[in-house]
Amino acid sequence: MSRSASLPRLNIYDQIAANRWRSFLLIAFFALFVVAVVEVIGLALGAPLPLALVGLAIAIASVGFSYYFSDSLVLGISQARRAEKKDDPELHNLVENLCIGAGLPLPRIYLIDDGAINAFATGRNPQHAALAVTRGARQRLSKLELEGVIAHELSHVRNFDIRTMAITAVLLGMVAIAADLFLRWTWYGAGARSRYRGKGEGAGGAVLLIIALALAILAPIVARLIHLAVSRQREYLADASGALLTRYPEGLASALEKIAGDKDPLDVATKGTAHLFISDPFLRVNRSSLNNLFSTHPDIGDRIRRLRAM
Repeated sequence: MSRSASLPRLNIYDQIAANRWRSFLLIAFFALFVVAVVEVIGLALGAPLPLALVGLAIAIASVGFSYYFSDSLVLGISQARRAEKKDDPELHNLVENLCIGAGLPLPRIYLIDDGAINAFATGRNPQHAALAVTRGARQRLSKLELEGVIAHELSHVRNFDIRTMAITAVLLGMVAIAADLFLRWTWYGAGARSRYRGKGEGAGGAVLLIIALALAILAPIVARLIHLAVSRQREYLADASGALLTRYPEGLASALEKIAGDKDPLDVATKGTAHLFISDPFLRVNRSSLNNLFSTHPDIGDRIRRLRAM
């Protein structure tokens, strides 16, 4: 008996609900964590509100730009070319059928001239979505496997994962900016501290300063780990949602198995775009726990086992 066959059967709806709940809890905890970090650092500076507003404004501006224009940037970096229906009617029909089942408008479809097996979806909402598939995925996956991959990517669109990750990126940016401002202030302008705080604050002020300094050093790391954890949960959610859309989890499981054994590197991938693909082009199966912790994707072997346990 195979290992996956020995696992308890999992209800797809239960998996989707559990993954959504874990994502919500992570984002809620992330937001509270950011508020706490900014508040403590702000109190140490003596100006919590201005610091929070500056951090929020800068983070929203930078992430807002990428939110609206990232699809064009990513498609350009990936050297994706638009595929009209006349160019690949079979692919278009497959995507159209899945979109009808998912209740989604048809995304723009692109092909990436790369022999590796991979795909990604981008776009801020279903009305502005784009789906890109590599030549390797198009040629080396069966129809059911390709259907599983595309269903996974369409699930990212339907679940508004681009928006979710933009929100966590704003929170991550706020922590990074607040920490950087505090460390710069500590290093260059500690003498100006009296301008923000009264004299004679005693041990309480010293303790607060030490806590703020520790948070300024550690908080960006913790925030990054939470951001990555949210990303991994969204991958699990897209796997389960995609399996529900096709009603055939084995299609995606088999595709992921081929991706795991694929020796062809994805030349167009970069560290900045790797998180968008269905599988991290730079990490494979049997990763260390540390690699898993700092990865945008769950271990591909675990994803396969979960799909086959549905």
